[in-house]
Amino acid sequence: MLAKVKSYTLDGLVGYGVDVEVDINNGLPGYELVGLASTATKESKERVRSAIKNSGYFYPTKRLTVNLAPADTKKEGPSFDLPIAVGVLAASEQLEGKRYKDFVFVGELSLDGKLRHVNGIMPILISALQNGEKRFIISKDNEREASYIDGIEVYALENLREVVDFLQGAERQPVQTSSYQSTCQTHGYGVDFADVKGQAIAKRALEIAVAGGHNVLMIGPPGAGKTMLAKCIPTIMPEMTFEEAVEVTKVHSVAGILDGSVGIVTTRPFRTPHHTTTVPALVGGGTKAKPGEVSLANHGVLFLDEMPEYSRHALETLRQPLEDRKVTVSRVSQTVEYPANFMLVASMNPCPCGNYGSKTQICRCTPVQIHNYVSKLSGPLMDRIDLQIEVDNITYDEFRTKGEAETSAAIKARINAVREIERKRFEKDGILTNAEMTTAQINKYCKIDKDSERLLAKAFERLNLSARGTTRILKVARTIADMEGAEDIRPQHIAEAIQYRGLDRKYDR
Repeated sequence: MLAKVKSYTLDGLVGYGVDVEVDINNGLPGYELVGLASTATKESKERVRSAIKNSGYFYPTKRLTVNLAPADTKKEGPSFDLPIAVGVLAASEQLEGKRYKDFVFVGELSLDGKLRHVNGIMPILISALQNGEKRFIISKDNEREASYIDGIEVYALENLREVVDFLQGAERQPVQTSSYQSTCQTHGYGVDFADVKGQAIAKRALEIAVAGGHNVLMIGPPGAGKTMLAKCIPTIMPEMTFEEAVEVTKVHSVAGILDGSVGIVTTRPFRTPHHTTTVPALVGGGTKAKPGEVSLANHGVLFLDEMPEYSRHALETLRQPLEDRKVTVSRVSQTVEYPANFMLVASMNPCPCGNYGSKTQICRCTPVQIHNYVSKLSGPLMDRIDLQIEVDNITYDEFRTKGEAETSAAIKARINAVREIERKRFEKDGILTNAEMTTAQINKYCKIDKDSERLLAKAFERLNLSARGTTRILKVARTIADMEGAEDIRPQHIAEAIQYRGLDRKYDR
């Protein structure tokens, strides 16, 4: 007898339907799985056999053929265990009726029949919904993740026995939809800008960077506070919208790092990969083309501490994601695209000893050593960093001051106001921040007067700016103007934006 069960799997972040066809015929007992299945998928044979027996059903001692259609696409992972088991039970007439045809099944089976968690449930359900599917049976462990999707009927069950009972008429309540707003809570980051002593210029630059979504590089000696400033950035970033949270959750779910007890990511990611990180780990890849750090930092921050210590090859791979805000991972068998709309925050010492340009320390590096160290960051990569700021050591009086500094909450309130201006400006353009503006949008929203034009022209010549570097200055100037509530960009906004090209101005690269 033949049974056909519906399932879904992923290609990157996009799901597609798979028909699990199970045919049982007389002949020598055997099991054949076809349809370009991976090793983990082929191993379903033993999991399904044990799960069926340990759930109180019999496993047919006949010739079983399982086909995963379409047969020309690679099937990854153990998520086909449940539909295969349901197909075996239906084909062997242990499952009464045809109700199973109304559902999409996704789940991994334990040997005792328990349904286990499956990575990528949210993008699977969203893709299936877009293709017209509305009824699903999944694992209880994926319940929270599925509860944030409207317009579908999901049954999260514990084991194979519950699945069979439900398909034969037992009453079960579908997963109740969760509210994203009720899930979001006040986040305790453990740090605050009020804890950072001094560094008024750096704080101002970081406020501009977050307000406009700009990339930023901090240059300064060891112990100046670069890392602490970077760790404070999440405390002033706006709360994620539900659409942003879903996009971030999809990536984290596919990567297998999602907190199943919450089911959705409510805080903006802050990723800090070690400087020994490989290229596939940074931008994505591997045998299964998994998302990398640039995608896991989507709608959040990617912090590279001591940027020159990363391999040159790894740093150069950031150029395309920084420009396109997405990354395409190509392998022989597949090509997948992941979002990479992140804010790059990096830090570096100005020289090997770290003291070049310091007001309080003496640098012992030669000019050649300084040049070689700074040159580890290529010109094309630096062009993509909007703000380059110097962070010097503070004095003892600044360190021991008892005065109250401005809190992250106060800074965040101002940033939220600026982001609202940007949201209204770009609501018909499909972007959210000034940093995302294209050339056409820059021409539309970054018009400048003659005085500003002359100032920008001088900077172009004296700093040897590229066209990309010049447009970055215009984007930063637009953000500074928004922070002041100015409709037009003025010379003082251009002047301040130029001051944040410190590496171009001070270091011979």
